[in-house]
Amino acid sequence: MAAPVGRCCGRAVLRQVRSPTPHRACSSRPAAGTASRSPGRPREEKERRLLRREAVLEARGGAGGDRGERKWSEPPVITYDVPTSPGERKDTSVPLPDSYSPQYVEAAWYPWWEQQGFFKPEYHARLSQREDSTFTLCIPPPNVTGSLHLGHALTVAIQDAVVRWHRMRGCKVLWVPGCDHAGIATQVVVERQLQRERGISRRDLSRDQFLQEVWRWKEEKGEEIYRQLRRLGSSLDWDRASFTMDPGFCEAVTEAFVRLHEAGLVYRSQGLVNWSCALNSAISDIEVESRPLRGRTHISVPGYQEKVVFGELVNFAYLTEDGGAEIVVATTRPETMLGDVAVAVHPEDERYTHLQGKCVRHPFTARQLPVLTDPLVDPGFGTGAVKVTPAHDHMDHQLGLRHHLPLLTVIHEDGTMVAQAGGWLQGVKRFDARQQVMAALMERGLFRGTEEHPMVLRLCSRSGDVVEPLLKSQWYVRCRELAESAMAAVESGELTFTPASLQNTWNGWLSNISDWCVSRQLWWGHRIPAYRVSLPDSPDPEHNSGELWAVGRTQGEARAKAARQLGREESEITLTQDADVLDTWFSSALFPFAALGWPRETADLRDFYPSSLLETGSDLIFFWVARMVMLGRGLTGQLPFPQVLFHPLVRDAHGRKMSKSLGNVIDPLDVISGSSLEERLREGNLDPRECRIALEGQRRDFPHGIPECGTDALRFTLCSHRCQGEDINVDVASFLSARRFCNKIWNGMRFTLSVLPENFHPLPLDEVLGTEGSAAIDRWVLGRLHRTVAVCERGFRELDLSLVTGALHRFWLHDLCDVYLECVKPVVRGEGGRVRDPALQTLTACTDLSLRLLSPFMPYLSEELWQRLPGREGRPEPSICLAPYPTLGQLPDWSCPQLESDFLLVQEVVRAVRALRADYQLTKARPELYVSCGEEEAGRLHPFLGPLQTLSRSRWAQLLSPGEGPPPGCAVAVVNPRCRLHLRLQGAVDPRRELAKLGERRRRLEAELETVVSRTRTAGYMEKVPERIRLENARKVDALRAELQQVREAAHGLEQLQGGAS
Repeated sequence: MAAPVGRCCGRAVLRQVRSPTPHRACSSRPAAGTASRSPGRPREEKERRLLRREAVLEARGGAGGDRGERKWSEPPVITYDVPTSPGERKDTSVPLPDSYSPQYVEAAWYPWWEQQGFFKPEYHARLSQREDSTFTLCIPPPNVTGSLHLGHALTVAIQDAVVRWHRMRGCKVLWVPGCDHAGIATQVVVERQLQRERGISRRDLSRDQFLQEVWRWKEEKGEEIYRQLRRLGSSLDWDRASFTMDPGFCEAVTEAFVRLHEAGLVYRSQGLVNWSCALNSAISDIEVESRPLRGRTHISVPGYQEKVVFGELVNFAYLTEDGGAEIVVATTRPETMLGDVAVAVHPEDERYTHLQGKCVRHPFTARQLPVLTDPLVDPGFGTGAVKVTPAHDHMDHQLGLRHHLPLLTVIHEDGTMVAQAGGWLQGVKRFDARQQVMAALMERGLFRGTEEHPMVLRLCSRSGDVVEPLLKSQWYVRCRELAESAMAAVESGELTFTPASLQNTWNGWLSNISDWCVSRQLWWGHRIPAYRVSLPDSPDPEHNSGELWAVGRTQGEARAKAARQLGREESEITLTQDADVLDTWFSSALFPFAALGWPRETADLRDFYPSSLLETGSDLIFFWVARMVMLGRGLTGQLPFPQVLFHPLVRDAHGRKMSKSLGNVIDPLDVISGSSLEERLREGNLDPRECRIALEGQRRDFPHGIPECGTDALRFTLCSHRCQGEDINVDVASFLSARRFCNKIWNGMRFTLSVLPENFHPLPLDEVLGTEGSAAIDRWVLGRLHRTVAVCERGFRELDLSLVTGALHRFWLHDLCDVYLECVKPVVRGEGGRVRDPALQTLTACTDLSLRLLSPFMPYLSEELWQRLPGREGRPEPSICLAPYPTLGQLPDWSCPQLESDFLLVQEVVRAVRALRADYQLTKARPELYVSCGEEEAGRLHPFLGPLQTLSRSRWAQLLSPGEGPPPGCAVAVVNPRCRLHLRLQGAVDPRRELAKLGERRRRLEAELETVVSRTRTAGYMEKVPERIRLENARKVDALRAELQQVREAAHGLEQLQGGAS
C-alpha cells in the first residue's frame, strides 16, 4: 500500500490505493408462462435490429472507437478510520475531508440505520410528522443465485427513493425484502459445484441428499444478494425478509395450489411443453431465448462435440400410395419426420388441389399420411406443403387437435430418439439422427435439397440447449377466468399502469392467454401437493396412476379426498406424491401476500395488504405482474396493488443489450467501488473465444476500467433517466458525472460549515427573511428553493423521479453553488459592509432543506452532511431519513416570480460580460463594468448590483444615468435592445492588436450583411419568397447591423484608449 498523502482530517486518511471488488456475475431474472400465441414477435424483430446494430459496431472496430478515449483521473480515496462498532453512530465531530470520497461518506451509516430500526414501520409512532397513512411496497425478489445487475439497481434506486419519500412525509412504511429460490438456476449451480468438487452428479444422490446439498449452498452463498442490497442503501425491513422456500412461504404455496384445484382452476392434462433436454425439465416461455438467424449458422449445442447447422430448410418428397405423384415438404427439422402423421397445405393453394384428400406413404414406417387442408398453413413457406408432427411442434399440435390426428412422440426427454422412431435410430441423439435421416432420404431418392432459411431458434436461457417441444402430462392453471378479471381491473381503473400505454399490451396478451403449465421436473422447489392414487386390486397400478390424482394440503387430506371420491376405505388407498415441483413463478406470484403471512390472518397481512404500489421492469408485465394480479385476486379477493410503475430495460451507451460475451455489462457494485473490468472478466466463466471478444469490447468502452463513483452517484444517475419511456442507455461517464455532482455538493457544504460561527443558531424558517439586512439575492435563492420544493413534490406524486432529480441538480449546481454561494462569499467573509447574519441564515435554511430534498436519492451523502449542520441537538429526528420532507405547506411563502424574472436579466448581463472577457482573454483582470439601460431595466438590476459585480468578476458595477456615457476605452456588448454593457479595458488589453481583430470581424460582418441584403433586392422578392423566409432574412439583417454597430463602438473605444496611451 502506498504511503498516505495529503493531510489527515481528524481520523480521515487519504490513500491512493483502491481494491477492486471480486467478480460478480450479472444475471437476469427469468419469467414463466405459456400463451397460445407468442407475445414476442415485436421483441424478436427488435432483437434482430439490435443484432444488426451490434454487427455494424463490430465492423467499425468498436462502438466507441470514433469518439476517442474518455478522459478521467482517479480521485484519491479517503477512508473513515474512527473506531466505530457495527450499529454505533458515526462520529461527525471530526472535520470534513478536503474532497468527497464515497468510501468515507458511506462508512458506518447503514449498520446504524438498521440497528436503530429506522426502516421498520413500528418507528412510525416516534415521528414528529407522522400521519395516519400506510405505504407498502414489495421488492421484486431477486434470485438467490444471482448478483445484482443494473436492472436490479434501477429497481432498488426507484423503489427506495419512493419509500424514503413516504417515510419522510410521515407515512407508516413497510418495504418488504425477499429472495426467490430460483428453482432451475439454483439446481444447475449446485449440480455444477458437485461435479467440479466431488465428481458426482445429482443422480448419484437421493433426492433428500441433493436437497441437503442445496440448503448447504444456500446457507453459505445465499446471503450475498442481501449484502448487495444493503450496499445500495436499501431501506428494507430486514426482520420481515421472506425467502420463497421458508416454511411459512411453503405453506402459502401449498394452500394456493389446493385452493385453486378445489375451485377447478388447476387441472392435470397432456400438452406440448418447452423441454430442455440438458436440464431434463420443462421450462417456461420466459426461459426461452429467441435467437434470430439470418441463414445457415453453426451453433454449439450441449452434448455435441461438433457444432450443429441451423437456419437451413430441408426439402424431401412423400410419394402417393401408387407412386404416381409426390408432394415435396419443407422443414427445418427433418429428424422429427419419423413422427409425421399428415401433410398439410392451404385450401386455396392450387398447386396441390389434385392431392387434397389423398394419402402419401411414409418411407420408413409405411404409415399412410393424409394430405389435409388448413388455413393455418402459409403457402409462401418453402414449397407450401408442410409435414405435420403434432408431438414436436406447437403449430402442428394445433393442427393435430383440429383434425383429430394421432400424437407420436419420437424424441425422448434426454434428447435421444425413441424406439417408435425405428430401431435404426433408437438411442441416437436428435441432431445426429437428423444427418442419418437425410442420408436415408438420399438413398431412397426422396431428398430434394437444402436452402438457406432465416429463422428464429428457440434456446433454453439456462443451459443454451435447443428447446424441444414434447408432449407431457403436467399440471396447468386455467387462466381464462383469471385473465378476464385482470383485464376488467385495468378497464375499470381499479388497477392503473404508468406508463398508461402498457394497458394495450396487457389486454392484448391476456385476451390470447393459454393455460399455464406449472410443472417442473426438478428436485429443488415446492413439490406439487398432488398424489397419484393406487388401489390394491388395480391390475396395473403404474398405468392406473395417470387416471386418478388427489390434491391435499397434507397426504392425509389427499387420502381422505381420494377415499371419498372412490367410495373406498382410506386404508386401501396408496398415495405417491408427484415428483415434480412447481414453476418458480407460481410462488413468486404469491409474494405480495405470502410474504406477509398469508394464509394465516397475521397483523402484517391486515395492516399492509394490499401493497400501495408495485415497481418493476416492463419485461415482467406478463410473467410476473399478470400472475400476481390473477392469483392475488383469485386467492385473497383483492388486487395485490392498485398501481404499477414500470421501468424500461437498461442497455449500454450504444443501445445494445448488456451481455457478458459482448463485454459491455456494468455491475452496479463496480460502479460503487470501482473495478478493473479485465480482471473481473478473467475470473468469469466465459469460454476463451467469448472472453477475447468481451475483452476487446471492454477496452473500447472502458479503456480505464470503471472509476469509484459510490452508491449515491449510482442511485442518482439511475433515477435521473426518464423511466416512463424508451429503454435506458447507460454510460459509465454518466455515473462519473454524478460523482462530480456529489463533490460539488460536498464543497458547497464545506464552505457553508466553514463560515458558520461556533455558536450559530438557525432561525425558524418563517423568520429567515425577517432578519434585518436580508438582500434581494437572499430572497431570490429562497424563491428558487420554493420552486424546487414544488417540482419535487409534483415529481414524487406523479412518480416521475427524473423531474425531481433534474430540479435538485439545477438548484444545487446552478442556483445554490454557482450563484448564491459565489454572491455571498464576500458578505460572509465580512467584505462590502453588509450584515453577515441574514446571509448565514439563508444559507443554512437552503442547505438543510435541499439536503432533505436530496436524501431519498443520496442517503449517505445527505446524512453525512446534514448531521453536521448546526442546531441538530434541538431536532427531534436522529437521522435525515426521518426528517420531514419539505413541502410547500411547511414553507413560508418564499415564492417571488418577479424577483426571479429580474435576476434573469442579471444573468444575461453576466453571460455577456463573460463572453467579452473570453473575447479579450481577460483571465485574471477585474475591469470596471458600466451598464446603460432603460428605467425599467435599471430597476430590475439595481437590487443585484453586488451579485452582478461578484459574478462578472468586475472591480465594480455601475448603472449609468440617462444621458451619461461610459468612460473611454470600453468594450461594448448588447444584452438586449434596451440594455448594453461597457467593460473598461484600460490596462487590460493591447489596443493595437484588438483593433486589428475588430477590423477583421467588421469586414466579415459587412460581407455577410451584403449577402443577405442582396437577396432581398432580387426581382420579385416580395411576390416569390414565402413570408417566413422574408421575416427570417429581416431578422438576420437587423442582427448583423446591431452587431456591426457594436463592433464600431468597441473600435471607437479602443481608438480612444490607444490615443490616451500614446
